[in-house]
Amino acid sequence: MNYYPNSPLLYEKGFSIIINDDSLSFDSSICYYFDYDQRSHSVNMDFPHFHSFYEMMILLSPKAYHFVNGTRYDLAANDIVLLAPSVLHQSEYLPGAPSDRIIIGFLFPEKMWAFPGGYREILSIFGSSCPVFRFHREEQNLLFASLNEIADISQRVSNPSVRNLMIHNKFVEFLFTLYSLREKNHYAPSMEGGMKEKIYSITSYIHQHYSEDISLTSLAEAFYISPYYLSHQFKEVTGYTVVQYIQQTRIKNAQYLLLNSNEKITRIAEATGFSSFSQFNRVFRKLCQASPSDYKAEARKSSTDVTLTSINQ
Repeated sequence: MNYYPNSPLLYEKGFSIIINDDSLSFDSSICYYFDYDQRSHSVNMDFPHFHSFYEMMILLSPKAYHFVNGTRYDLAANDIVLLAPSVLHQSEYLPGAPSDRIIIGFLFPEKMWAFPGGYREILSIFGSSCPVFRFHREEQNLLFASLNEIADISQRVSNPSVRNLMIHNKFVEFLFTLYSLREKNHYAPSMEGGMKEKIYSITSYIHQHYSEDISLTSLAEAFYISPYYLSHQFKEVTGYTVVQYIQQTRIKNAQYLLLNSNEKITRIAEATGFSSFSQFNRVFRKLCQASPSDYKAEARKSSTDVTLTSINQ
């Protein structure tokens, strides 16, 4: 591996580290997935998605965008995006050459925490009001040294049990360093104006209020735009109608609850903003090609969201 240009991070396209003990149950295994690779504009996702684990993205290329709960964040090289479980997010890479980035997915089951208070505290950075962290080079050097050591350990240590333990300990050290540097984050959201930024404000509002009774008319009133103009501009910017975007957001949150809670399906329909179970069932079938109950049964049977290697950024 070599140092990436203008970055203190080591990088090799296609390099990966996977720690995922399939012999253990999901709530008994520490899981990791480090993916050093590229993504291009042609594979941009149509709509935000979620995971049941923690995820980080470190951008190495000069520029990209990331949407977190409907809010757009402009990214520069060496920025870190922190994503807690269940958070809807979406990367957007620019036309032209593919963008280099590092994705880290991980899961620490609480039943394995020897020091639960400590883990909760350092993981609290994933609940920061701003999910993007940007540091000066001095802090980058300190922070990324641990990730470089993890890459080295993964190739140097032959015993898998020892290797996995060393990687875990070094990654916890990385998280603690990030936690200790959190006050030095100097990322500032873009202050650009214009209709596109207003549409992004509306998508953020939808992600925050999807459980409420929202519609094209109510959004137009709240943001002082005519319904016709909002409808046209919203489709132009997002590729979705307002109704489609609201429904997609509600269904994505319903999917998470189906996979990660014991709530009754009727309660999930209510909690995600649907006016009736029949409406929920109809929209869910349309977007997921399965009923909510079949989706839940099949997902738990195949454990599709358990394996961290299902990451697709």
